[in-house]
Amino acid sequence: MKKLNGSQMISEALHAEGVEVVFGYPGGAALNIYDETYKQDYFTHILARHEQGAVHAADGYARASGKVGVAFVTSGPGFTNAVTAIATAYCDSVPLVLISGQVALPLVGSDAFQEIDAVGISRPCTKHNFLVKSIDELPKILKQAFYIARSGRPGPVHVDIPKDITAAVGEFIYPEDIYMQTYKPTLKGHPYQIKKACEAIKEAKRPIAYIGGGAISSGASELVREFVERTGMPVVQTLMALGVVDANDEKNLGMVGMHGSYAANMALSEADLIIALGARFDDRVTGNVKEFAKSAKIIHIDIDPASIDKIIHSDYPIVGDLASVLEQVLEKLSCDKEALKPWLEQIKVYNNLHPLSYKDSKDGEALKPQWVIQELSNTLPKDAIIATDVGQHQMWTAQFFKFCRPRALLTSGGLGTMGFGLPAAMGAAWAVDDKKIPVVAISGDGGVLMNIQELMTLSEHGKRVINIVLNNNFLGMVRQWQSLFYDSRLSSVDLAKQPDFVMLAKAFGLEGYSVSDKVGFKNVLEAALKSDKSCVIEVKIERFENVLPMVAPGAAIYNMVLE
Repeated sequence: MKKLNGSQMISEALHAEGVEVVFGYPGGAALNIYDETYKQDYFTHILARHEQGAVHAADGYARASGKVGVAFVTSGPGFTNAVTAIATAYCDSVPLVLISGQVALPLVGSDAFQEIDAVGISRPCTKHNFLVKSIDELPKILKQAFYIARSGRPGPVHVDIPKDITAAVGEFIYPEDIYMQTYKPTLKGHPYQIKKACEAIKEAKRPIAYIGGGAISSGASELVREFVERTGMPVVQTLMALGVVDANDEKNLGMVGMHGSYAANMALSEADLIIALGARFDDRVTGNVKEFAKSAKIIHIDIDPASIDKIIHSDYPIVGDLASVLEQVLEKLSCDKEALKPWLEQIKVYNNLHPLSYKDSKDGEALKPQWVIQELSNTLPKDAIIATDVGQHQMWTAQFFKFCRPRALLTSGGLGTMGFGLPAAMGAAWAVDDKKIPVVAISGDGGVLMNIQELMTLSEHGKRVINIVLNNNFLGMVRQWQSLFYDSRLSSVDLAKQPDFVMLAKAFGLEGYSVSDKVGFKNVLEAALKSDKSCVIEVKIERFENVLPMVAPGAAIYNMVLE
């Protein structure tokens, strides 16, 4: 048994968990941790320029790699700066371990310098959290943190460690396995429920697969594709599930919900059976719950029992890991694809009636953002990773970029966090070979400024992220709502005064471009793909373009604003 101090225990635990990169920002209560980080050679530490950027980067790393993301912050403002990013990961079920420094244990509760109740603050926005109270419990807590973060429905785990414990010495016995009596995720589905679900699928005349982000979290994408191929049924995907089924598959109707396609929303509304695969029926998908899929029976498969029947009643609830449950389903499934032909013909009518489209700009007119996204989709290689910020550009990306694989889209779906895109893309650049696999951050001119400081982190480390800034000089999505629902009273959304993004990029030591026409965009995108360094491409777009279709607040999803 070796004796180590608390900071050494952290390094050894991260090494045992296979952690290769940590994002963070030091401070007084975390000095012992950072002193040990300087000495160790197990993992690379990336100094972000803000704690929120650090945790978003760990989040982006986790989403792109499927591994647990890790971040270090200090106490007080170091931790509070990270809270938005923790909540972002929590809402999207992203596995993270956040280790924060805390004032020494005897000072806890005394309002000491840079003391904050970090555990109390993080409790509502973490899967679990710990305040370490002795050096003896630290190894087990670290093991539990990684186990909880990656198992079941993944999520962020916060470990708050007082400074004196990071210096204290104790025996380091890192558990090989972990057993928690009160935490036992169900993996296999109940056989009887699976049998009943398979019977319902066989009998359905208008079935549809409704796929959520849980399909990616569980690593079930290939099984979902097999399920869709075996059944021949149409598919809709949430924002978080884009790429699970190839966008080019004719059975894939695209994104569903507030800004979903007409065909996706109508098909979900007219189905007689909805098979929810790792989805949670959130308000952006259901619209008015009283009007949601009134003719449909519901099969709901999810590893989180709290998600089932939370919003929409399920007729066939199945608790379990989606990958495990689909394996069970595929063993018992028998389908008659021919019986679905009338249903598929009806869906073709929906597709033809109102396909996703836009009126392109003419020469001399401002670029349409939809064209920019389509050009990206047509130009980038299939293994490219796209991170978005939040707003109109996020929805245009979801609508017009053809995602063909899981983990290709990194976006804040549940919390809708502006400032997510750039640091998340930065994290992804450490998850893949960024010189071979393009990592692209798509932002609006509002959100990009919220964590613009991380351009310095990219510049310092020579990483390559292509930052596309769709500039309409507005907080675009808020402006759209104000135009449609507030009689065009445009309150506090005009961003006519913005920085020179080209000069700003160069100030960070990066390449900067500004384009306002198609030829210019094609040329700078080609240059960016040939370069091995990060850049910023400002794209000046039509100011008053709206994201359509759109389901108005409180409306049913079949009642869409189409133009």
